[in-house]
Amino acid sequence: MTDFARIAADTAAYYRALDEGATQRHHFRHADEEGGLWYIEGVPDGAELIVVKQAELTSDGGLYRYSWEHLDDEHGGLTDRAIDPEEDPLEVITADDFQRLWTR
Repeated sequence: MTDFARIAADTAAYYRALDEGATQRHHFRHADEEGGLWYIEGVPDGAELIVVKQAELTSDGGLYRYSWEHLDDEHGGLTDRAIDPEEDPLEVITADDFQRLWTR
């Protein structure tokens, strides 16, 4: 296994463990400058809030989903930075709102 493949496997395992072991989930939406909407599901990891699922609904109707099962593609990827709802421009949404888009 190459170093890159090992890093990708370790990264996927980290996000999978967070996602599957989560007892608390937070859901947000964010509008970008191009008219797209980002839907985010974050879970606590220590003092940080880590994004475990992220979906982008583009202004032209495209939908891109990222999680431990699909970390990235040619369009983008799951963010690797913790989020801070008090500092990041995020709108709190319900779990149902997130799931409606995620399962679309």
